Amino acid sequence: MKKYILLILSFLVVIKINGQEIQNSREVDICVYGGTASGVIAAYSAKKMGKSVVLIEPGKYLGGMTTGGLGSTDIGNKYAVTGLSRLFYRRIGTHYNKFEQWTFPPSVATQEITRFVNDANLDVLYLKRIVNAKVEERRIQSITLEDSKDPKGKPLMQIRAKQFIDCTYEGDLMAKANVSYFVGRESNEEFDETLNGVQMSYWHQFPDGVDPYVNEGDPGSGYCWGISNNMLKETGSGDKLIQAYNFRLCLTNNKENQRPFEKPDNYDPAKYELLARAVKKMDLHIDNYLLINWGTMPENKYDVNNRGPLSTDMIGMNYEYPEGDYTVREKIWKEHVDYTKGLLYFLTHDPKIPEKLKQQVQEFGWAKDEFVDNDNFPTQLYVREARRLNGEYVMTQSNCQGEETVGDGIGMAAYGMDSHNCQRIVVNGMVKNEGDVQYHGFSPYPISYKSITPKKTECVNLLVPVCVSSTHIAFGSIRMEPVFMVLGQSAAVAAAMAIDQQSAVQDVNVTKLRKILKDNPYLDGTLPELLIDENDIDKISKSGSWRKSYGAHYKNSYLYSENLKSADSFTFKPIIKEKGSYEVMMYCTSLGDDLLADEMGVDIVHANGNSTVFVKPKTTKGAWASLGTYSFEKGSGSSVVINGKKTNGPLFADAILLIPKK
Repeated sequence: MKKYILLILSFLVVIKINGQEIQNSREVDICVYGGTASGVIAAYSAKKMGKSVVLIEPGKYLGGMTTGGLGSTDIGNKYAVTGLSRLFYRRIGTHYNKFEQWTFPPSVATQEITRFVNDANLDVLYLKRIVNAKVEERRIQSITLEDSKDPKGKPLMQIRAKQFIDCTYEGDLMAKANVSYFVGRESNEEFDETLNGVQMSYWHQFPDGVDPYVNEGDPGSGYCWGISNNMLKETGSGDKLIQAYNFRLCLTNNKENQRPFEKPDNYDPAKYELLARAVKKMDLHIDNYLLINWGTMPENKYDVNNRGPLSTDMIGMNYEYPEGDYTVREKIWKEHVDYTKGLLYFLTHDPKIPEKLKQQVQEFGWAKDEFVDNDNFPTQLYVREARRLNGEYVMTQSNCQGEETVGDGIGMAAYGMDSHNCQRIVVNGMVKNEGDVQYHGFSPYPISYKSITPKKTECVNLLVPVCVSSTHIAFGSIRMEPVFMVLGQSAAVAAAMAIDQQSAVQDVNVTKLRKILKDNPYLDGTLPELLIDENDIDKISKSGSWRKSYGAHYKNSYLYSENLKSADSFTFKPIIKEKGSYEVMMYCTSLGDDLLADEMGVDIVHANGNSTVFVKPKTTKGAWASLGTYSFEKGSGSSVVINGKKTNGPLFADAILLIPKK
């Protein structure tokens, strides 16, 4: 009876903060702040771990960039995608009758994100944003929320929890909890890096000779819109500048599902004057001005990103965003909307744009069946970087390049070190963009558990799986949506363990955490898949002439044989931990057609005998090919053999996957 009386009183007691009443209070085990894809996966995972959880989203939409326009997934090597993050892309694949699908329109991503919410019956609070965090003895006791639409007219709300997870792109919860964080670019010297700080490159750059002045040749007329007064500093020097934000656009060239680009209310063609000048010096193909992911998205839809000297990135207009209050951020967001709509109108209507280019852009329009309640415009500003935790461990360029490896990895990153431009300045009398870095080609690498934990001296019940503790340039590699989902799951499992152990998050047994993530990847008791890579020397054998190669491989490398005598072979030897039926998949390395056979013979030795399957690598390159479902006995008596005798042409060996079937 006392329990119910206290519960009722918790809703009746009126508390005031800064003169405003708190009339609603709630208590849970785990509070997840931020309804990004990482936040949804974190909340789902917390529920699967048997904890009560609330998911708080300051806006109207869940999924962040995953549902907000980033349909052409940036990941690099898919080996890095594990657990529930992998399940998300598998479910997208099921939608299209494929094994997995990495590109998708926003509406399909929204369906799958909503599925996680519904499957776990998640308690989601929309349009609630943080205004205060109460911290006592290094522990967050509660956070206070205001209504995002009517902050003064509606009462405040308080959430009490044992553990908190900040899954926002901005790091607002960690900032309110007064933990240390970074904003901007470190100098190269600070963490012994080479790609941090000021970087002048040819990526997304103006051609030489573009005049910066309003009236060309007249310095007294001032700079054109978008150019700052900053001077070019020494390469590698640090500053507080932020890489550019934009919106990832969902466009279509299907006229029946197309809405034309319209003139926005605040249209100002002067914002695009520098583009008109650059066009005079550039080839007029659309690919020089908009990054259109040709042929990768279903349904004649295209995820359109920044490309070229002046494109969808609103360079230099976001500096106040990371630390700005909600009014400042709303203003910056609106400016990005106006700029983006204005850019597309300028490219399709302004007389300064040559007809050849104009006609190419006019082939596209807004997809009418996407973002239907938001004027067909993306629902999430691409906040590529804001605050970054300064935690127990800082990920750096050395981690990305494999020069330093952590032993407490709770997720993998696989994308190149990527930064968009940070400023538009004048160099030697010409307009130039500065800050772009595109450094690719390294293997997947582990992300430290300590990089999602604050310093223990600052807070002991907070995890930060999005604004990861890292330098600017390392964050440029880590900051991919699939990775954020992986880290969200890891954070939730760790938070549940900390509750069970009654410990600080910094004292969680990471070995046990890693085992849970490996042995129970979907947190529902499903057996883990068995992956055998060509590098797993205790589970492979080969005959003939094979050479190690790199490129569009799975994990770290692949092996290649010209199979000149049609006698070479490669054997994967999985160790089955539990007898049963498994679907056998083979990864088809993406090679040129001249390097691939039309068909490659593969023998599967299973419980019921020996079967041969012929794979067509030219049509399945860069993806998993199913070899069928077979019964396997427990132990090491099974094998998958790439058989040169049954192949007229070259061979490759990369990886196989055994997926347990219920």
